[in-house]
Amino acid sequence: MSTRKIKAWHEAGLIDAETRARLVAYEHEHARPLALWAVYGIGALAIGLGLISVVAANWEDIPGQIRLAVHLLLIAATLGGLVWQRDGLAETAPWALEALLFVAALLGLTFFGHIGQVYQTNSPLWQPIAGWLVLFAPLILLNGRSWLTAALLFGFFAYGCWDFAMRYEFLNRGIDTNWAEFAVATAAPVLVVPFAAFWRNRSNRAAFWTRLEQVALVYAVLGASFTVILAAIEPFSDDGLGLPAQFIRLGIGAVAAALALATRPGISGRMVSAILLAAGVTQPLAFAIAGSDLLAGMLFLGLWTGIAAAALVAGWRGTFQAAVAIIAIRLIILSFELASDLLLSGFGLILSGLLVLGIGYGAVRVSREFAPPADAEGTAA
Repeated sequence: MSTRKIKAWHEAGLIDAETRARLVAYEHEHARPLALWAVYGIGALAIGLGLISVVAANWEDIPGQIRLAVHLLLIAATLGGLVWQRDGLAETAPWALEALLFVAALLGLTFFGHIGQVYQTNSPLWQPIAGWLVLFAPLILLNGRSWLTAALLFGFFAYGCWDFAMRYEFLNRGIDTNWAEFAVATAAPVLVVPFAAFWRNRSNRAAFWTRLEQVALVYAVLGASFTVILAAIEPFSDDGLGLPAQFIRLGIGAVAAALALATRPGISGRMVSAILLAAGVTQPLAFAIAGSDLLAGMLFLGLWTGIAAAALVAGWRGTFQAAVAIIAIRLIILSFELASDLLLSGFGLILSGLLVLGIGYGAVRVSREFAPPADAEGTAA
């Protein structure tokens, strides 16, 4: 915090002289030498880039077995440091423990690709990702502490599910894709929401489980939103966006909603469950209205209005404000889609500009006046 801001608070009468002195002393005591850290960071980055350049220039000259052995040694050293310093870092520098865990997980992930390069293996990506999940997911679940490892774990789990669902196309086997299997695979990451919700109140690392629950919930909402956006373009064919596949996604969303409600009682748990159910119901509705710009736009607005209402009830200030902003943007886009002919004239451009300003002003007013207080429970939990 800047001491100038503390001085401004004192001059405005918000704090007395004694409080000001204590705040200034605290800031000086806990000041971070950002300039020095920046110099150290630049030096470390230069050394790292230099090492990468040297290795890359001589990559083909290094025997594959030696490269794999060095890679394994790096993984072993990182995991050894993680085990050796786990308790101490958890108390004094949890961010360092999180960074060490992140590096170990990435080293493990790249090791599978390294094996493929050395031995010229040809396999779909979901297979090495599945192997990585078997080996490293327990490590992350037992030690993760923030959004960094939560996003890493969920991101590659979701990517592996999608790659598994698309494996026929990737392998060029000429086999028709099983769309029921495709729907199950692409909707499976939604089940991470109740899984994380279950452990959230049963672990001393609630922040990690909260972030894992959040990224999975975002996946569910973005998946439903993207389906509605596609519905505005053209009618769906009988494939991964067909009605049977959409009902499968609805079923998985309903199961996730029921489990989330059972594992997290209370207002927050009920709102998470409601959002999951709304995202699931949106899937078959998107099939029904596919090809209509207006109906698809209304469905999109309905989904995000529901999310804003759930955030308002649960006290998620950030989520409410984000939902209001997304609704405003979609209204602007929808107005342009429905009145594209007006944009060809000067008068139409003026009207469009006034409409954009009006929607923006209304969104800001709604966001400021109706958003939950800043000290509410959270932003997406």
